[in-house]
Amino acid sequence: MDVIGSYGTLLLLLACAFGLFMAWGIGANDVANAMGTSVGARAFTLKQAIVVAAIFEFTGAYLAGGEVTSTIRKGIVDPGLMSDTPELLVYGMLSALLAAGTWLYIASLNGWPVSTTHSIVGAIVGFAAVGISVDAVDWGQVGTIAASWVVSPLLAGSIAFALFISVRITHSRSGRSLYSGAALCAGLYVAGRLHDLYGHLDQGA
Repeated sequence: MDVIGSYGTLLLLLACAFGLFMAWGIGANDVANAMGTSVGARAFTLKQAIVVAAIFEFTGAYLAGGEVTSTIRKGIVDPGLMSDTPELLVYGMLSALLAAGTWLYIASLNGWPVSTTHSIVGAIVGFAAVGISVDAVDWGQVGTIAASWVVSPLLAGSIAFALFISVRITHSRSGRSLYSGAALCAGLYVAGRLHDLYGHLDQGA
């Protein structure tokens, strides 16, 4: 029986529903990473932070999320292994979406700062290892992803420390700290936008 042909519309609706549920969980759990400091400093109210986050998180996912989507879609499990039973891939991905979304919902209710990446990667690895075989998982790719979980905080912490020191030196050594601070922020902003531009061009190449 051609499950996808017979129930394609239903499967598509389920994928949209589970995807929205997962996206809601990502927003509920992760938006504090980007907006917590702004709300804490009272630069934004909570409602303003939610509006700003909704706009820019969607824009970032749309413009710069292609590589991540590709890795989740086919980098952890090779879809070619299920060419004879494509419905197995559909069921597995739907299950992974629902499982990760449910976990994020539970974590958000309890205020647990869990990782959305851990959630979806773990869900896909689980369905592939149990539903197909352990060999179906690209463990090399999973290892690379896991390594980034260790390297990213260390790298981000080092960069943040360097920026803190540069701002501190700028303010302490300059008699016009407001202007020097504004110039430093402008320079950092331009550097950040150039980095983003390079990322977009590199993806398009």
